[in-house]
Amino acid sequence: MALKDHLHLDKAPIFLIDGTALFYRAFYARADLKRSDGFPTNAINTTIRSLLKLIKDENPQYVGFFMDGRPPTFRHKMFEAYKAHRPAMPEPLAQQIEPVREAVQLLGMKLVVSNGVEADDCIASLAHKYKSERPVVILASDKDLKQCLDENVYMLNQAGRQEKLISLESFMEEEGMPPTYWPDFQAVIGDSADNIPGIPKVGPVTAKKIMADYPTLEDIRDNCDKLPEKLRAKVEPELENIFLYRELTRMKLDCCDQPISDFELQAIDHSGLHDFLQTYELRGLARILPRPEGYAPRPQAPAAPAAPEKSKAGGPMQGTLFDMGVVAPAASEPLDVTMVSEIPDLPALSGKTIGLVQVQGGFMLGLDDREYRFTGSADELSLALAKAATVATPSVQDLLRDNVAWLNVKTSRWFDLSLAAYLLDPEERNYQWERLRQSLYQDGKPHFAQVSEGLHPQAQGLAALAYMEGVTTQVEGAHLTTLMRDLEQPLIPVLVGMEEAGIQINDVAFTKFLGEVSEQLHGLTRSIVQLAGEPFNIRSSQQMAHILFDKLDLKPGGKTAGGQLSTANQVLEKIRDQHEIVEQILEYRMLEKLRSTYLEPLPKLAGPNGRIHTHFNQLATATGRLSSSQPNLQNIPIRGPQGKRMRACFTSGPNMLLAAADYSQIELRVLAHCSRDPELLAAFRNNEDIHSRTAALLNDKDPADITPDERRDAKTINFGLIYGMGPQKLARELKITMNQAKEFIERYFEKLGTLKAFYDTVVEDATRQGYVTTLAGRRRLLPDLHSRNNQVISQARRQAINTVIQGSAADIIKMAMIRVHDDAELRSLGSRLILQVHDELLIEAPVQKVEAAARRLKSLMQDVVTLDVPLKVDLGTGRTWADAH
Repeated sequence: MALKDHLHLDKAPIFLIDGTALFYRAFYARADLKRSDGFPTNAINTTIRSLLKLIKDENPQYVGFFMDGRPPTFRHKMFEAYKAHRPAMPEPLAQQIEPVREAVQLLGMKLVVSNGVEADDCIASLAHKYKSERPVVILASDKDLKQCLDENVYMLNQAGRQEKLISLESFMEEEGMPPTYWPDFQAVIGDSADNIPGIPKVGPVTAKKIMADYPTLEDIRDNCDKLPEKLRAKVEPELENIFLYRELTRMKLDCCDQPISDFELQAIDHSGLHDFLQTYELRGLARILPRPEGYAPRPQAPAAPAAPEKSKAGGPMQGTLFDMGVVAPAASEPLDVTMVSEIPDLPALSGKTIGLVQVQGGFMLGLDDREYRFTGSADELSLALAKAATVATPSVQDLLRDNVAWLNVKTSRWFDLSLAAYLLDPEERNYQWERLRQSLYQDGKPHFAQVSEGLHPQAQGLAALAYMEGVTTQVEGAHLTTLMRDLEQPLIPVLVGMEEAGIQINDVAFTKFLGEVSEQLHGLTRSIVQLAGEPFNIRSSQQMAHILFDKLDLKPGGKTAGGQLSTANQVLEKIRDQHEIVEQILEYRMLEKLRSTYLEPLPKLAGPNGRIHTHFNQLATATGRLSSSQPNLQNIPIRGPQGKRMRACFTSGPNMLLAAADYSQIELRVLAHCSRDPELLAAFRNNEDIHSRTAALLNDKDPADITPDERRDAKTINFGLIYGMGPQKLARELKITMNQAKEFIERYFEKLGTLKAFYDTVVEDATRQGYVTTLAGRRRLLPDLHSRNNQVISQARRQAINTVIQGSAADIIKMAMIRVHDDAELRSLGSRLILQVHDELLIEAPVQKVEAAARRLKSLMQDVVTLDVPLKVDLGTGRTWADAH
C-alpha cells in the first residue's frame, strides 16, 4: 500500500531522501558486485533498485535526492572536532559517487548536493518550507532529522532490517517530548557518531529526567542550582558548551529555497539509463525498469492482499519502500512440460547439469532447455542422477529426508540453492524455494544478471538451473565456494543420517520425573498464593503485576513495549531480593517450562521404536550454528540437578551404549587462537584452568589463592565478552554496581591487552569491508556498523565479535561431524552419530565396542583442525545421556 493511502493523505507528499545514508547502506548491503574490469558497482546497483521500488510503489509526484558535498561545513568551523574521528570514505565507495548522482538524474529525480551545509540541513529546510502546503515524507535514518517531525511531516527510518514509519504522535509517545526539544536533548547526551561530547556520564534516561522539569537548555541553565548535587556537579561545568552542542545538532532551516516545481518527478531517460546500465554491466536492472510509454506490459499476477493498517503511524512497516519482495509475472502461454514416467524416456542424464524440484506426485526436471515432469520410481531416478555432473535443487536436506535412498548421490554432485542463498545472506531467514524462484523475475535477493528472458514464470526445473547460474557467480565473488563445497554441503547427509537414527527415550523415567515436577508445582502454587495473600493466576502477567507492584508494593524493574509494568524473567531477576515470592515465581516458571516443553510433549513424539527424531536446521542462525526443531533438543537443560535428571531420560538402544564427547571451552580456545593473546595462549598450552588464571590476573593473586567466587566472576567475564556483554549486564550478573562493572572490564582489557586490540581490529575491519569472516570463511554482512543510530552500531559491533568467535566454533563442530560420520573405523565398530548439541557430539555403539568407539570419537574431534592452542574434548560413556555426559 502506498504511503499516501496508508496515512490517508489528501495530497501527494514530497519525498525527501537522505541520499548519502542510502548510498552508504547500499554499499555495505552487498560487498561483492563489480564490473568485469573490477570497478565496484554494488552501491550503484542497490541505490537504483531502491529508487525504482519507490517509483513503482509510490508513483511519487515530487522527489528530492540529497547528498553531502565536500566538507568543511559551518559545523566544522564552529567545532573543529566535529566528525573528526570518522574514517575516510572507502575508495570503492568514493568511486561510485558520480555514477550514482548520474543515475538519480536519469531516473528523473532532482539531485541536490549540499555545500557548506549537510544534506540533512537541506532536507530540514525544505520540510519546513513545504509542510504547510503538502505532506512531507523524509526517508532517512539520521536521528537529528527527528526534529523536523510535525503534523504533516513523517520520517521513514531505515536503520536496522525493518523500516519504521515515525509520525509526530509516535515520536512524542516514544520520547516523551516534542521534536522542537530534540536538539536540546541531543546536546545534553552528545553524539559519538558525530564526535559531539555532550555532558559526560549523562545518558538518555538521566537527560529525560532533567528535561521533564527543565525542557530547554535555557531552563537547565537557569535552574542548575535546583538539580541534585551529584547531577549538578556533572552539568555545571558544561553549561556553556551544551549551547554549542545544540547548534551542532540543530538543523538549519534557511539553506534551501527551491520551488516545489523543481522536485517534480520527470520521465525516466530510458535511452540514457539503458546506456548507463550497459556501461556498468548492470543488465539485471534493465529487466525491472518501468517500460517507456507505448510499451504493452505482460499481465501481472494478482497482488497479495494488503496487510491490515495500523491505527496510527509508528512501528515497523511491512512491504514498504525498500522491501525487495517480488511477484513473478503471469504467463501469457502455458508452460510446455514433457510428462515422463520411465527413466529410459528421459534424455541421458550422465554428465549433465540438471535442475530438480520435488513436487506433489513426482519431480520437475530442467535440462537441455526443456521442462520434464517425472512421475516414475524415485529410487530409479536417484540411480540416474548419480551419473549427472551437477544437480541443482532447492533443498538437498528436504529431498533426502523424503528419499533416504538418495544418499547414494554423491554430495559433490548436489548444488543446494537455499544453502547458497543462506551463505550469501544468513540473516534473511526465508530461503523457501518459492521466494528464491520469484526473485529470478524482478529484484529479489540475490539479484542476477544471468536469467534468461525466455524463462517461463511457472518453470521449476529450469528455474532451479537459472537460479544456480546466477547464485554461483555471487558465491564465487564472496569467496564462499570452498565453504559451501567442502563443509556445508557434505554436512547435509550427516544431518539427515542423525535425523533418521534418532535417540532412544526412557518412558518410565519421563513419567517419574513428570510426577515429581507436577508435585513441586502444586506446592509452589500454594506457597505463592499464600505469600500473595489472595488467589491469582500465576500464568497471567497482568494479574502477577497487580500482586507484585500494587498489592506487595515492590519496586518495578521495567516496562513492556506497550508501557505496562513487566513481569518478564529478566525483570524479576533484578528484583528477586525484594520479596521471597519473586524467587518462588522464578522457580515455578522454570519447572513449568520443564513440564510443558519437555516432560509432557517429548514422550508423545517418540516413534514406535521409542526414539525421538529431531530436525536439524542448517539455515537458521547468522553465526552458522545448527539449531533443531520438532522437537528442539538443543535447548535441553544441561546444568544443575534438573539438567542431569532431564538427560537421564535419554538412553541408548538395546545392547548399545552412548558416548558423549564435548569440546572444552572451544570458544575461548578459538579466541586465544584468533587474538594470539599471550595469557590465553599460555593458559591453554599449559593446560591451566583459564578462569582461575584470568581471576589471578584481575586480582593480582597466585592462581592457587583464587577463591571460588573470584573464579566465578572471571568465568562470567571470559564468556560474557565473547557475546558482547556490556557493563550493565555484567553488573547484573555479578551483583555489583555499574561503576564497578566498568572498572572490572577496564582491568580485564588492561591485563589482556592483546585481546582488546583484537576486538578493535575485528570491528575496524568489519566497518571497512562491511562483513566479518570465520575460520572457515563464513561471512556475515554488518551494514548496521554504518548506521547513525548508536544503539544499532553497538549491537553490530557485538555481532561482529560474536560471529568471528562463535561462528568459528560452529565451523569446527561441523568439520568434526563430517569426520565422525565418514570415519571407516567408527563404522566398523558399529557406531553411529545420533545427536549434536552445541559443542557436544553423541554416538551410539555396541556395548562391547563403545570404549573403542569413544576413544576414536575423541581423537577425531581433537585433531579435526590445528589451532595455536590444543583442542580438548571431555569424554564419557554410559547407558543414559546423563551418565555419558
